[in-house]
Amino acid sequence: MDKGAFAVFEAELRARSWDISRIGGRIEERLETFAQRAEGIDSMGYQLHNLYGAFEQLFEEVARFFENQIDEARYHADMIRRMQLEIQGIRPALLSAETASDLDELRRFRHLFRHAYAADLDPGKVADLAAKVAHLQRDFARDFERFLTLLRPE
Repeated sequence: MDKGAFAVFEAELRARSWDISRIGGRIEERLETFAQRAEGIDSMGYQLHNLYGAFEQLFEEVARFFENQIDEARYHADMIRRMQLEIQGIRPALLSAETASDLDELRRFRHLFRHAYAADLDPGKVADLAAKVAHLQRDFARDFERFLTLLRPE
């Protein structure tokens, strides 16, 4: 990969990473109040939904750049799985198994949030998931920087 193409690619990914950090920061700011009173469960659910969407946008940038086609039928689950793969001679893995597992939990919540219109969210489960966000962001940041370092042209 030439330096110019990498610079554009890195700038796009860093913009998406900033979105992830911003949304994660909102979740962390609201977590203590939410955990104490379980108020604003819909708002917290919305932020968790948005966080996964920001991760997925970053993954789409990677897939698009490397022309990795994702099957429409299992798009969301396959996207996480695909980001764990090292594609020899093309790109390193973006996600570790641990980060992918945590993201898959967030993906399943997002699916529930988007499709369970009449269901009430469980405040305890939402609080547990929100409490994992700081850990998820740290693990992702480590994976992300490793990914960029391995791709960076000399």
